[in-house]
Amino acid sequence: MLERLRLDGRVAIVTGGGRGLGREMALALSMAGADVCIASRTAAQLTDTAAFIDGKSGRQTLAVPTDVQSSAEVDSVVAETVAKFGRLDIMINNAGIGDARGSGARIWDLEDDDWLDTISVNLDSAFYGCRAAARVFRDQGGGGVIVNVASGMGMRAAPTALGYSSAKGGVISLTRTLAAQLAGENIRVNCIVPGFVAQRPPNDDDERKRVADRGRLNTIRRFGEAWELGPLALFLCSDLSSYITGENFVIDGGGLAGGISPLGHVTGVLA
Repeated sequence: MLERLRLDGRVAIVTGGGRGLGREMALALSMAGADVCIASRTAAQLTDTAAFIDGKSGRQTLAVPTDVQSSAEVDSVVAETVAKFGRLDIMINNAGIGDARGSGARIWDLEDDDWLDTISVNLDSAFYGCRAAARVFRDQGGGGVIVNVASGMGMRAAPTALGYSSAKGGVISLTRTLAAQLAGENIRVNCIVPGFVAQRPPNDDDERKRVADRGRLNTIRRFGEAWELGPLALFLCSDLSSYITGENFVIDGGGLAGGISPLGHVTGVLA
């Protein structure tokens, strides 16, 4: 069974792979034997992460600066990966950002550009990645795996993050629809739905206390750590999940199941 978790000979792309959840997922795939390309906008961050993954896995990681809001750049990173490694087997569409623009705005105050920017980076980018990868999978004739990354905010109300929650809900629907559309091509499409996961370790004691205080409101009584997404991503990309497609895998310490959502609505602490 453990052998079926191996990804030797396979090639993966992880968008948003320079930091946080993307970095940990890319590391997990690389440790399992995959050749991995990481893509994001920040070149220096990509270089550091590629060196980190290489040091851990002993493999060579391709780092390609990419603006996932551009369909041309997403097509380009896929083409560059295929040129480097000769094929593509796995696409993880992880890149995204919260409502940096329009955060907390009531609907009547939300500007068009703020809404469109948030939708673009969180939903359009996933569509571009799915489309570019699916074309390669089809042409290779051997199928492939797509994993989209949404958010628990796409499955509950998030009054202070209107654009973000709407976009992540769209990612969930995109996943299900594509899974049905591409099943005949032997392409599996699933979605990871993180919630209450720290992107990085706390910088100091004050931040550590804030994270711990918020984590105590969660069902499991703590925040998740970024590395905990790696094993889930590996499972969904491996042959052990060969009968799974069109599904959403919530990894939030029981946050949605335990009723943390209404508390967040009232207090604004977790919205």
